[in-house]
Amino acid sequence: MLVTLEGLDGSGKTTVWESLQETYPDAVFTREPTESWYGDAVYRSINADDADPLAELFLYTADHADHLSRVVRPALADGDVVISDRYSDSRYAYQGATLADGEIDDPLDYVRSIHEPFTRRPDLTIYLDIDPETAAERSGGTNKFERAAYLRQVRDNYERLIDADPERFVRIDASQSPEAVATAVREQLAAIL
Repeated sequence: MLVTLEGLDGSGKTTVWESLQETYPDAVFTREPTESWYGDAVYRSINADDADPLAELFLYTADHADHLSRVVRPALADGDVVISDRYSDSRYAYQGATLADGEIDDPLDYVRSIHEPFTRRPDLTIYLDIDPETAAERSGGTNKFERAAYLRQVRDNYERLIDADPERFVRIDASQSPEAVATAVREQLAAIL
């Protein structure tokens, strides 16, 4: 089973992901961007305010393809539960927002269409929902993806994704304390796993 944790920067995904490692010690824990050289290129683009949005999308896409072939598919083939801090929905939501001011008519659908031939759909996505202003404040606004105006577009994209695939998503109120959010996620996972 592939479980993904999604949400805006500052929603607590990584904190939850880390806490789940104690609860599910036999699961495979992974994340995107990865720690591969593809992921290194992604991190370089995140910190470059002048990175071309389309080029950046393809860096993320390459990292995702490598992640699938190197980690996700082999673990699933072995019968493992895989829990990923960010996955393809992050790309759809974030890069869809990044490309919104360009020449592409529906950036979110465009990004999804690029991934469709090769990606592996998550079995369950836990969406940590938080308002963009709180997310920007929590994340510190240290890079171009952590600003409230941008995060509003990203949140709108997540809502489109949830509307298109409601049976896959579980929404958790991420405005609660980190402990309450982690407990809510553990309860959802326990019921499903």
